[in-house]
Amino acid sequence: MEICREIGKGKKYHIRTYGCQMNERDSETLAGILADLGYTRTASVEEADLILFNTCCVRETAERKIYGRLNELRPLKKKRPDLLIGVGGCMAQKDKERVLTKAPHVDFVFGTHNIQELPELISKAAALSEPLVQVWEEGQVPLVDLPAQREGKLKAYVTITYGCTNFCTYCIVPYVRGKERSRPPQDIIQEVTELAQEGYKEVTLLGQNVNTYGRDLGKGVSFAQLLREVNQVEGIQRIRYTTSHPRDFTAEIIAAVRDCDKVCEHFHLPIQAGSNRILQRMNRGYTREEYLQLVERIREEVPDCSITTDIIVGFPGEEEEDFAATLDIVRQVRFDNAFTFVFSPRSGTPAAKMKEQVPEDVKKERLNRLMELQDRISRDINEELRGKELEVLVEGTSKKEEKILTSRTRTNKLVLFPGEEDLMGELVTVRITRPQTWNLYGELVKIE
Repeated sequence: MEICREIGKGKKYHIRTYGCQMNERDSETLAGILADLGYTRTASVEEADLILFNTCCVRETAERKIYGRLNELRPLKKKRPDLLIGVGGCMAQKDKERVLTKAPHVDFVFGTHNIQELPELISKAAALSEPLVQVWEEGQVPLVDLPAQREGKLKAYVTITYGCTNFCTYCIVPYVRGKERSRPPQDIIQEVTELAQEGYKEVTLLGQNVNTYGRDLGKGVSFAQLLREVNQVEGIQRIRYTTSHPRDFTAEIIAAVRDCDKVCEHFHLPIQAGSNRILQRMNRGYTREEYLQLVERIREEVPDCSITTDIIVGFPGEEEEDFAATLDIVRQVRFDNAFTFVFSPRSGTPAAKMKEQVPEDVKKERLNRLMELQDRISRDINEELRGKELEVLVEGTSKKEEKILTSRTRTNKLVLFPGEEDLMGELVTVRITRPQTWNLYGELVKIE
């Protein structure tokens, strides 16, 4: 159907984003498309003519929260029938028509593969009297460049791969994002170059597994090569990337991080469990011994780095000795920080059907023990930074403390210090005066 390119003229939109950085980047694209249609952003759902939910389905708690928020809009939709409500993202890709069963006041549902159809979906939904479900399956996705409307002018996400082919037994992502597909390197370099010309200082390269970037391109392209090319872009001062899979973290990638002056010395390496038996049930593709060898190689090549991780507690079949192996590897590696979760079964994944599901009270008790251990380690590591002078990129102002600036080290530690707002976006040196478990307090030493 023919789309009026000004269907949003004089109208406002509101987007609610749930989930990972990939979803945040998708929401930037949705916002860019809506801006092209004439819409303007509003922070208020009451003022919005169009409300979009960009959803996540990695954990059941996220889904419950999303459906709860959707149903809070029923009175508003009843009061304003012309209000359009759309649901996209991973939960929409997975649930399809079920979204309308649980939230019948939704006007249209779209998936992860057909974001570019948003203008058509809005036009159809406004004209039809029945809700619309338009969810593409994998294989129909043209990797086209779409407009984006980013918040701020300092940091930007740049997608380098779409989808995932790892099929960890607990994860729904490959089923809702499709198989891994890499963007051509020249497109990525062009996007980063344009961001630098617009004044952005930091980029984060995004993918479900950035380490396998380029394998499907068939031209000898690799993630290590991409890092070196992005490092050459003038104007960009810092390069980050997420997420890495330990199985695919090669010596070439470690060398690229070591050699590239703009690539930050922060390694996020999700181990998920410390027991080889559980790692095998998770289909992670490495052993604890291989993980420890990787950490040793990284610290030999990049000695001043930080290492963070993800850990799942209570995976089906996890016995006390398996959990003890996880605690042991946390003690050995001494992660700077760990994102810890209790196992949440996702329908459609092999792990959800596994026998020997761990009782909830056991999961919670183990999680508490793990968090207590990691908190002590994080505090001890941060305490070692007391009195040190660190380069930070000033990101903004504290929402809780007046005249306090927020910033990050190259190793991704949050640093708060008193300073003027005109320092935002600048690289400065800060002396750490008061380390804490989750962040660091400091004082300004000099501007770089």
